[in-house]
Amino acid sequence: MSKKQLILICGGIALAVLIVLGIVFLAKGKNPGGGTAITQNDKRLNTFKLIESYFEQGEYDRALNLIDNLLIENAEDAEAIELQRQILQMDRQKGSDALTEMQRQLMEDQRRQNAALLSNLQRSGGAVSNAADDAAQAAAEHRAAAEAEAARKKAQDEELAKVSKQLQEQMRKVNDLVADAKAKLNSGDLPGADRLFSDARKAMPEKENRFESQKLADMADAYYEYNSKNANTANGKTAGKRAEELANEAVAKDNTQALPHHTLGKLARDESKNDKALTEFREASRLDAGNYLYAHDLGRSLFISKRYQEARDAFQSAVKANPNYEPAWYNLGGTLRVLNRSDEALSAYKQAVAVKADYYPAHREIGRILSAKGDTKGAIDAFNKVLQNNPNDYNTLCEIGAVHSQAGSFSQAESFFARALQIKPDDAQTNYNMAVVKLELKKNTEAINFAKTAVDLSPSNAVYVYTLGLTCETSGAADAAISAYQLASSLDAKYLRPRINLGGLYIKSGNYNEAIRYLNEAYNVEPSNFEVNNNLGAVYVKQENWTYSIVHYERALNTKQNDPTVLFNLARAYAGANELEKATKSYQSLLNLVPDNWDAMFELGMACVTLGKGADAKRYLNDLISRNPSYSGRAEAERILRTL
Repeated sequence: MSKKQLILICGGIALAVLIVLGIVFLAKGKNPGGGTAITQNDKRLNTFKLIESYFEQGEYDRALNLIDNLLIENAEDAEAIELQRQILQMDRQKGSDALTEMQRQLMEDQRRQNAALLSNLQRSGGAVSNAADDAAQAAAEHRAAAEAEAARKKAQDEELAKVSKQLQEQMRKVNDLVADAKAKLNSGDLPGADRLFSDARKAMPEKENRFESQKLADMADAYYEYNSKNANTANGKTAGKRAEELANEAVAKDNTQALPHHTLGKLARDESKNDKALTEFREASRLDAGNYLYAHDLGRSLFISKRYQEARDAFQSAVKANPNYEPAWYNLGGTLRVLNRSDEALSAYKQAVAVKADYYPAHREIGRILSAKGDTKGAIDAFNKVLQNNPNDYNTLCEIGAVHSQAGSFSQAESFFARALQIKPDDAQTNYNMAVVKLELKKNTEAINFAKTAVDLSPSNAVYVYTLGLTCETSGAADAAISAYQLASSLDAKYLRPRINLGGLYIKSGNYNEAIRYLNEAYNVEPSNFEVNNNLGAVYVKQENWTYSIVHYERALNTKQNDPTVLFNLARAYAGANELEKATKSYQSLLNLVPDNWDAMFELGMACVTLGKGADAKRYLNDLISRNPSYSGRAEAERILRTL
């Protein structure tokens, strides 16, 4: 069992190697959740508390569903993505009957990391967006908005051509004023836009409710765009109020117009009023069924309401209306993931990158799905496509480093983690990951440095402190290792690894009482742990406390049946306790598994002698000498044979 193989937690703020739901929110400078800061934080913190509760109970599916809801509100919620990656990995490992001791260690350290992550999340309540993803989303939205406005203008021009020349002149004047006002807003001149919009309203032709409604809707939409770019300013808030007022006026003038309903839906969504948003988006989609933006935003609100089948249908309508809108494919993929249709989700993500080859979020999701499927090469290829166009994408550097590490390509992992640390040298988790990789590469001095940096940056993280102890122990600095393990134990009362390692170090130094102390602490946390019971058995042998030694070796054997080392240790403990019949059975079981364990064969012969089973003793000792003439204890075996 390798002590050095630890869980790799990548990314500091947005690592996710496994499945991630990614609903893109094009909020343009606003928190996608909207509302007041207190309401958002309270909701977020309560959600993470519930996730923690489900996680501790092993209810991984329920925990993941809550994380999905966080991600639908913010696809780049980095902490939620990281937590999702870890829980998914544990869920994948859960229930395997063939777990190695190393894998159990990984799962335990992973649980420790999840607990630390949850604690940090509850304190911070925030997330950091990825600049490349923000740029990709902004580009998609800008293109979509331009297309939508061009389509509206074309339709309105067609209507304009059908009216009288006098009316056309009036309408053109209004159109020009509205266009000039929009230009003012784009340049940041809110007062100038206000004046021009006011002039446009005064110039409206009488009794042309449809036209007036269209222009009021255009004004409302323009104010919303300004509001979304300047949400935290006084002017931005003023623009938001005007957008709502004008959109409501537009609906009152002509309730067949879809655009004002869409604007009202966006305003409600930004204020976390999802029921209102859903109503408005549904009405906009009903009035203009062919508009892919309306269908797309309806899908997002349906998802937030956990109406996943309907959300899928809405996103499918969006991609049918416009197969070239990559966020709709991306969000369709995210919805299919929630519906446990990962193959279809993968196809949707691939459609997104077929539309836009450098669409970073979709490439990253493809990498995560393929990693979850065990397709290491495919995952690495997908992550590399992100890095080809954006070589300094921190999240992806961390994720591809983790995939390489999990595949055993530690030199490659080292390279990617090094690049990530050039961007964020003070990220504790990436320093921790690098320490683990350096250990695997036997670069022990460098491993200590990275582990120490991780601890300096996050001194209360028990896993980081434990890893520092591991690097010290591997380098031969036993005293420093003991200090680190003791600190890690004090930071987390349920953390087994430092206690197990302390037990091992104290056994080596002959301090058996301290070894028993820490191993018993571990035993109280997990009485069935194989390594804890095996080590307790060993330390009690040192004290010749055969009764306790037998108890713990038997418990270790219950956890891992037919383990040769435990069988041998148990046989010797039985012999020490003079329970020779049980000892012979254990020796025989061991030799059935490992026929060339010469020491076991010799000791079995000795036990048979003591039991008075001379014929059996001769058979075992003669077999030993004939099969291994150079056995170190041959002279003693021959001496015993001469007495039989």
